[in-house]
Amino acid sequence: MPTFCRLFTFTVLFLIFLAASQTSSAQETTPDSLLRQQADTIQKARQDSIRKAKAFFRPDLLKYRFYTDGNFARGNVTRDLLVLRAEMDYSGPVISWATHPRFAYGRQNGVLAERDFYVDLFIDIYKQHKIYTFGLGTIETSNLRKIVLRQLAGAGVGFRLWETPENSLVLTNAILFESTNFRERATVETLRNSARLKGKHSFFRNRFRLTHITFLQPSIQNWANFRWSTNVALELPLNKWISFRTGFENTYESIVEATRKRNDSQLTVGLSIGNK
Repeated sequence: MPTFCRLFTFTVLFLIFLAASQTSSAQETTPDSLLRQQADTIQKARQDSIRKAKAFFRPDLLKYRFYTDGNFARGNVTRDLLVLRAEMDYSGPVISWATHPRFAYGRQNGVLAERDFYVDLFIDIYKQHKIYTFGLGTIETSNLRKIVLRQLAGAGVGFRLWETPENSLVLTNAILFESTNFRERATVETLRNSARLKGKHSFFRNRFRLTHITFLQPSIQNWANFRWSTNVALELPLNKWISFRTGFENTYESIVEATRKRNDSQLTVGLSIGNK
Protein backbone atom coordinates (compact mmCIF):
# COMPACT_ATOMS: atom_id res chain seq x y z
CA MET A 1 0.00 0.00 0.00
CA PRO A 2 2.70 2.51 0.83
CA THR A 3 4.24 1.82 -2.54
CA PHE A 4 0.87 2.18 -4.25
CA CYS A 5 0.19 5.42 -2.34
CA ARG A 6 3.54 6.81 -3.35
CA LEU A 7 2.96 5.81 -6.98
CA PHE A 8 -0.55 7.29 -6.92
CA THR A 9 0.70 10.50 -5.32
CA PHE A 10 3.52 10.77 -7.86
CA THR A 11 1.05 10.21 -10.74
CA VAL A 12 -1.35 12.87 -9.43
CA LEU A 13 1.46 15.38 -8.97
CA PHE A 14 2.76 14.60 -12.48
CA LEU A 15 -0.70 15.12 -13.99
CA ILE A 16 -1.14 18.40 -12.08
CA PHE A 17 2.28 19.56 -13.29
CA LEU A 18 1.46 18.57 -16.89
CA ALA A 19 -1.88 20.35 -16.75
CA ALA A 20 -0.25 23.46 -15.29
CA SER A 21 2.46 23.47 -17.95
CA GLN A 22 -0.14 23.11 -20.73
CA THR A 23 -2.19 25.93 -19.24
CA SER A 24 0.90 28.11 -18.99
CA SER A 25 1.85 27.24 -22.58
CA ALA A 26 -1.66 28.02 -23.74
CA GLN A 27 -1.54 31.34 -21.87
CA GLU A 28 1.77 32.13 -23.53
CA THR A 29 0.82 31.10 -27.07
CA THR A 30 -2.77 32.31 -27.23
CA PRO A 31 -1.89 36.04 -27.34
CA ASP A 32 0.68 35.37 -30.07
CA SER A 33 -1.91 33.48 -32.03
CA LEU A 34 -4.39 36.31 -31.63
CA LEU A 35 -1.79 38.86 -32.70
CA ARG A 36 -1.01 36.80 -35.78
CA GLN A 37 -4.69 36.57 -36.64
CA GLN A 38 -5.11 40.33 -36.17
CA ALA A 39 -2.03 41.01 -38.32
CA ASP A 40 -3.37 38.72 -41.05
CA THR A 41 -6.75 40.44 -40.91
CA ILE A 42 -5.17 43.90 -41.14
CA GLN A 43 -2.93 42.80 -44.02
CA LYS A 44 -5.89 41.32 -45.90
CA ALA A 45 -7.94 44.47 -45.35
CA ARG A 46 -5.03 46.59 -46.60
CA GLN A 47 -4.65 44.43 -49.70
CA ASP A 48 -8.41 44.62 -50.38
CA SER A 49 -8.25 48.41 -50.00
CA ILE A 50 -5.32 48.66 -52.42
CA ARG A 51 -7.08 46.35 -54.87
CA LYS A 52 -10.25 48.47 -54.75
CA ALA A 53 -8.23 51.69 -55.14
CA LYS A 54 -6.44 50.29 -58.19
CA ALA A 55 -9.77 49.25 -59.66
CA PHE A 56 -11.11 52.79 -59.12
CA PHE A 57 -7.98 54.68 -60.20
CA ARG A 58 -5.08 53.41 -62.30
CA PRO A 59 -2.19 55.88 -62.62
CA ASP A 60 -1.18 54.40 -65.98
CA LEU A 61 -4.49 55.63 -67.45
CA LEU A 62 -3.76 59.25 -66.53
CA LYS A 63 -2.48 61.31 -69.46
CA TYR A 64 -1.17 64.84 -69.16
CA ARG A 65 0.63 67.54 -71.10
CA PHE A 66 1.73 71.05 -70.12
CA TYR A 67 2.19 73.91 -72.59
CA THR A 68 4.15 77.14 -72.49
CA ASP A 69 3.47 79.52 -75.38
CA GLY A 70 4.58 83.07 -76.00
CA ASN A 71 4.48 85.98 -78.39
CA PHE A 72 6.97 88.81 -77.94
CA ALA A 73 7.59 91.83 -80.16
CA ARG A 74 9.69 95.02 -79.94
CA GLY A 75 9.69 98.14 -82.07
CA ASN A 76 6.76 100.40 -82.88
CA VAL A 77 4.58 98.03 -80.86
CA THR A 78 5.87 96.39 -77.70
CA ARG A 79 4.01 93.15 -77.16
CA ASP A 80 4.48 90.51 -74.45
CA LEU A 81 2.17 87.51 -74.20
CA LEU A 82 2.64 84.39 -72.08
CA VAL A 83 0.14 81.53 -72.22
CA LEU A 84 0.25 78.56 -69.83
CA ARG A 85 -1.95 75.57 -70.61
CA ALA A 86 -2.46 72.04 -69.36
CA GLU A 87 -4.35 69.00 -70.58
CA MET A 88 -5.15 66.12 -68.24
CA ASP A 89 -7.49 63.23 -68.86
CA TYR A 90 -8.23 59.90 -67.24
CA SER A 91 -9.97 57.16 -69.23
CA GLY A 92 -11.60 54.70 -66.86
CA PRO A 93 -13.68 51.68 -67.94
CA VAL A 94 -16.95 53.51 -67.20
CA ILE A 95 -16.27 57.08 -66.09
CA SER A 96 -13.61 59.29 -67.66
CA TRP A 97 -12.73 62.90 -66.99
CA ALA A 98 -10.71 65.62 -68.65
CA THR A 99 -9.70 69.20 -67.86
CA HIS A 100 -7.91 71.88 -69.89
CA PRO A 101 -6.99 74.85 -67.65
CA ARG A 102 -5.47 77.93 -69.28
CA PHE A 103 -3.93 81.19 -68.08
CA ALA A 104 -2.86 84.06 -70.33
CA TYR A 105 -0.99 87.22 -69.34
CA GLY A 106 -0.12 89.92 -71.83
CA ARG A 107 0.91 93.58 -72.02
CA GLN A 108 0.95 95.88 -75.02
CA ASN A 109 2.99 99.11 -74.93
CA GLY A 110 3.19 98.74 -71.16
CA VAL A 111 -0.59 98.45 -70.70
CA LEU A 112 -2.21 95.28 -69.34
CA ALA A 113 -4.10 93.51 -72.13
CA GLU A 114 -4.64 89.88 -71.12
CA ARG A 115 -5.04 88.45 -67.67
CA ASP A 116 -7.41 85.67 -68.58
CA PHE A 117 -8.16 82.45 -66.71
CA TYR A 118 -10.15 79.45 -67.94
CA VAL A 119 -10.80 76.02 -66.44
CA ASP A 120 -13.19 73.27 -67.51
CA LEU A 121 -14.18 69.78 -66.43
CA PHE A 122 -15.63 67.07 -68.68
CA ILE A 123 -17.16 63.93 -67.14
CA ASP A 124 -17.68 61.22 -69.78
CA ILE A 125 -19.69 57.99 -69.47
CA TYR A 126 -18.38 55.06 -71.56
CA LYS A 127 -16.13 57.36 -73.56
CA GLN A 128 -14.48 54.37 -75.31
CA HIS A 129 -17.76 53.63 -77.10
CA LYS A 130 -18.56 55.15 -80.49
CA ILE A 131 -21.45 57.04 -78.89
CA TYR A 132 -21.18 58.28 -75.30
CA THR A 133 -22.69 60.87 -72.97
CA PHE A 134 -20.99 63.58 -70.93
CA GLY A 135 -21.48 66.51 -68.59
CA LEU A 136 -19.32 69.62 -68.41
CA GLY A 137 -18.75 72.83 -66.53
CA THR A 138 -16.47 75.82 -67.11
CA ILE A 139 -15.39 78.97 -65.27
CA GLU A 140 -13.76 81.85 -67.11
CA THR A 141 -12.49 85.37 -66.48
CA SER A 142 -11.08 87.72 -69.12
CA ASN A 143 -9.49 91.14 -68.89
CA LEU A 144 -9.24 91.14 -72.69
CA ARG A 145 -13.03 91.03 -73.07
CA LYS A 146 -13.84 92.67 -69.71
CA ILE A 147 -15.56 89.55 -68.41
CA VAL A 148 -15.60 89.45 -64.62
CA LEU A 149 -16.96 85.90 -64.48
CA ARG A 150 -18.47 83.50 -67.00
CA GLN A 151 -20.05 80.26 -65.78
CA LEU A 152 -21.28 77.46 -68.00
CA ALA A 153 -22.72 74.01 -67.33
CA GLY A 154 -24.59 71.39 -69.32
CA ALA A 155 -24.69 67.90 -70.78
CA GLY A 156 -24.63 66.26 -74.18
CA VAL A 157 -23.64 63.35 -76.39
CA GLY A 158 -20.40 62.54 -78.21
CA PHE A 159 -19.69 60.65 -81.44
CA ARG A 160 -16.33 59.07 -82.24
CA LEU A 161 -16.13 59.68 -85.98
CA TRP A 162 -12.60 58.43 -86.64
CA GLU A 163 -10.33 56.39 -84.38
CA THR A 164 -7.01 54.90 -85.50
CA PRO A 165 -3.52 54.88 -83.93
CA GLU A 166 -2.67 57.95 -86.06
CA ASN A 167 -6.00 59.81 -86.08
CA SER A 168 -8.74 60.77 -83.68
CA LEU A 169 -11.81 62.83 -84.55
CA VAL A 170 -14.69 63.41 -82.12
CA LEU A 171 -17.89 65.40 -82.58
CA THR A 172 -19.92 66.44 -79.53
CA ASN A 173 -23.13 68.37 -79.07
CA ALA A 174 -24.48 69.72 -75.79
CA ILE A 175 -27.12 72.01 -74.34
CA LEU A 176 -25.57 74.54 -71.95
CA PHE A 177 -26.69 77.21 -69.54
CA GLU A 178 -24.37 80.22 -69.60
CA SER A 179 -24.13 83.26 -67.33
CA THR A 180 -21.70 86.06 -68.24
CA ASN A 181 -21.05 88.91 -65.81
CA PHE A 182 -19.46 91.77 -67.76
CA ARG A 183 -17.52 94.60 -66.15
CA GLU A 184 -19.83 97.35 -67.42
CA ARG A 185 -22.84 95.96 -69.23
CA ALA A 186 -25.61 93.91 -67.61
CA THR A 187 -25.20 90.19 -66.93
CA VAL A 188 -26.25 88.02 -69.87
CA GLU A 189 -27.84 84.62 -69.24
CA THR A 190 -28.82 82.25 -72.03
CA LEU A 191 -29.18 78.65 -73.17
CA ARG A 192 -26.74 77.59 -75.88
CA ASN A 193 -26.34 74.71 -78.25
CA SER A 194 -22.63 73.85 -78.24
CA ALA A 195 -21.17 71.81 -81.10
CA ARG A 196 -17.49 70.83 -80.83
CA LEU A 197 -15.18 69.14 -83.32
CA LYS A 198 -11.91 67.90 -81.82
CA GLY A 199 -9.13 66.09 -83.65
CA LYS A 200 -5.58 64.84 -83.31
CA HIS A 201 -3.50 63.55 -86.22
CA SER A 202 0.08 62.32 -86.51
CA PHE A 203 2.17 62.15 -89.69
CA PHE A 204 5.43 60.53 -90.81
CA ARG A 205 5.59 58.06 -87.91
CA ASN A 206 4.66 60.69 -85.33
CA ARG A 207 7.31 63.19 -86.48
CA PHE A 208 4.56 65.81 -86.78
CA ARG A 209 1.32 66.17 -84.82
CA LEU A 210 -1.64 68.34 -85.70
CA THR A 211 -4.30 69.07 -83.07
CA HIS A 212 -7.39 71.19 -83.51
CA ILE A 213 -10.59 72.03 -81.66
CA THR A 214 -13.51 74.17 -82.86
CA PHE A 215 -16.61 75.32 -80.96
CA LEU A 216 -19.84 76.66 -82.51
CA GLN A 217 -22.14 78.00 -79.80
CA PRO A 218 -25.31 79.83 -80.88
CA SER A 219 -27.85 80.90 -78.28
CA ILE A 220 -31.10 78.95 -78.43
CA GLN A 221 -33.08 81.91 -77.07
CA ASN A 222 -31.46 84.68 -79.12
CA TRP A 223 -29.81 83.86 -82.45
CA ALA A 224 -28.02 87.23 -82.40
CA ASN A 225 -26.03 85.93 -79.43
CA PHE A 226 -23.40 83.74 -81.06
CA ARG A 227 -19.94 82.54 -80.06
CA TRP A 228 -17.33 80.44 -81.83
CA SER A 229 -13.66 79.65 -81.38
CA THR A 230 -10.98 77.55 -83.04
CA ASN A 231 -7.51 76.51 -81.94
CA VAL A 232 -5.02 74.77 -84.25
CA ALA A 233 -1.53 73.63 -83.18
CA LEU A 234 1.32 71.94 -85.00
CA GLU A 235 3.78 70.01 -82.82
CA LEU A 236 7.23 68.68 -83.61
CA PRO A 237 8.23 66.03 -81.02
CA LEU A 238 11.83 66.46 -79.89
CA ASN A 239 11.75 63.30 -77.77
CA LYS A 240 9.20 61.15 -75.93
CA TRP A 241 8.27 63.95 -73.51
CA ILE A 242 9.04 67.33 -75.11
CA SER A 243 7.65 68.88 -78.29
CA PHE A 244 8.14 72.18 -80.06
CA ARG A 245 4.81 73.73 -81.06
CA THR A 246 3.22 76.66 -82.81
CA GLY A 247 -0.43 77.51 -82.44
CA PHE A 248 -3.11 79.75 -83.91
CA GLU A 249 -6.25 80.75 -82.02
CA ASN A 250 -9.28 82.73 -83.18
CA THR A 251 -12.36 83.63 -81.14
CA TYR A 252 -15.56 85.52 -81.92
CA GLU A 253 -18.35 86.79 -79.66
CA SER A 254 -21.30 88.79 -80.92
CA ILE A 255 -22.09 90.36 -77.53
CA VAL A 256 -19.12 92.25 -76.08
CA GLU A 257 -18.38 95.41 -74.12
CA ALA A 258 -18.78 98.63 -76.08
CA THR A 259 -15.00 99.22 -76.12
CA ARG A 260 -14.10 95.68 -77.25
CA LYS A 261 -13.93 94.12 -80.71
CA ARG A 262 -15.85 90.95 -81.43
CA ASN A 263 -12.97 89.03 -83.00
CA ASP A 264 -9.53 88.17 -81.59
CA SER A 265 -6.66 86.20 -83.15
CA GLN A 266 -3.22 85.29 -81.90
CA LEU A 267 -0.24 83.26 -83.04
CA THR A 268 2.08 81.70 -80.48
CA VAL A 269 5.16 79.46 -80.34
CA GLY A 270 6.41 77.38 -77.41
CA LEU A 271 7.03 73.97 -75.90
CA SER A 272 4.90 71.18 -74.51
CA ILE A 273 5.89 68.54 -71.93
CA GLY A 274 4.01 65.38 -70.97
CA ASN A 275 3.05 61.81 -71.79
CA LYS A 276 -0.07 62.59 -73.82
